[in-house]
Amino acid sequence: MKAINVGLLGIGTVGGGTFTVLKRNAEEITRRAGRPIEISIVADRNLDLARQVTGGACKVTDDAFAVVSDPNVDIVVELIGGYGVAKDLVMKAIENGKHVVTANKALLATHGNEIFAAAQKKGVIVAFEAAVAGGIPIIKALREGLSANRIEWVAGIINGTTNFILSEMRDKGLSFADVLKEAQRLGYAEADPTFDVEGVDAAHKLTIMSAIAFGIPMSFDKAHVEGITKLDAIDIKYAEQLGYRIKLLGVTKRTPEGVELRVHPTLIPEKRLIANVEGAMNAVLVKGDAVGATLYYGKGAGAEPTASAVIADLVDVTRLHTSDPEHRVPHLAFQPDAVVDLPILPLAEVQTAYYLRLRVEDKPGVLADITRILADQSISIDAMIQKEPGEGEVQTDIILLTHQTREKNVDAAIAKIEALAAVQGQVTRLRLEELQ
Repeated sequence: MKAINVGLLGIGTVGGGTFTVLKRNAEEITRRAGRPIEISIVADRNLDLARQVTGGACKVTDDAFAVVSDPNVDIVVELIGGYGVAKDLVMKAIENGKHVVTANKALLATHGNEIFAAAQKKGVIVAFEAAVAGGIPIIKALREGLSANRIEWVAGIINGTTNFILSEMRDKGLSFADVLKEAQRLGYAEADPTFDVEGVDAAHKLTIMSAIAFGIPMSFDKAHVEGITKLDAIDIKYAEQLGYRIKLLGVTKRTPEGVELRVHPTLIPEKRLIANVEGAMNAVLVKGDAVGATLYYGKGAGAEPTASAVIADLVDVTRLHTSDPEHRVPHLAFQPDAVVDLPILPLAEVQTAYYLRLRVEDKPGVLADITRILADQSISIDAMIQKEPGEGEVQTDIILLTHQTREKNVDAAIAKIEALAAVQGQVTRLRLEELQ
């Protein structure tokens, strides 16, 4: 049987892992795909690296556009990243009638609607399992394994860098800045960690999962994105005293008013399995109406875990290479003409529970004033800690957990609480998800 020829764009960490695993497990992969899958050409700006990794086993070039136009290439694997040249290459590959496998979550979250429309028109596949949660097959689960279900919500720890930082802050009581330096030293964080620590990377991945879960277009520009840079170690400590862990969580929910799409630090009950995901690991919790809650856990990054997902897509595309495009699994799980542009809720309309930390003067009547303001906004208290002031101190911390309420009610309450003479500085507000 004639081999499927693959053109690989980028042979860095994931590209190198893909080349290595494909070569190492060639026999097993061929048995599954029904024909050999071979990388016939690699494009990378660093030709010396490309030659070193491939060992002369295939052609190498520094011209990626030559690869997407090569008539002998059946599938293009895009592992360059970014929004610029990667988009041009993917669109050119589609135009030339080539299937595409990509790990580029930023590209899909921002330009996926255009890319999938072009692929649909041309009758080619764009596969992207590796774009979300590394080696965890969450895209396949949402697109195929759970297709009998009406998905109610998805919640995920989908950025290993921030999860490592939060785990270290909790275990060692260190500040964000100190743990970030350690994460950079160990290679868990980039020299410029902005996309990770500000929640952008997680929001890209959540946008993709939300589109597949609910049959909506990619809506990254409407997501609420909040990172962990302002998180205080004291809140991690207080959360633990109340029986919660803080994680950077991506949450998307279907509600009667629209779809929630948000990334932010979140309190999760410590008894939930997902709350105990530590270090650089990823986990995604999906709630379907028929199946209930299902949890997907594993390595969200790294050369071979991500390569595992890239090659799984290559196997899928190889199996479907000659199939009728009308009978393939749709890119976003729902048939293209059935994708519905549901409204993405602004954060003010989101309903969840809250953690509030206040620094107040230790005197009678303060707590009564605070609870009255909360009651006026229809916010009820679920739990509370009032710390004893230290020796010689006249101020103390009050920590409140609320029942579910609307974000705009909490906004209004916080504004009034901060205006009280006995309240010092700003109220710290974190969201809380029970994930029942």
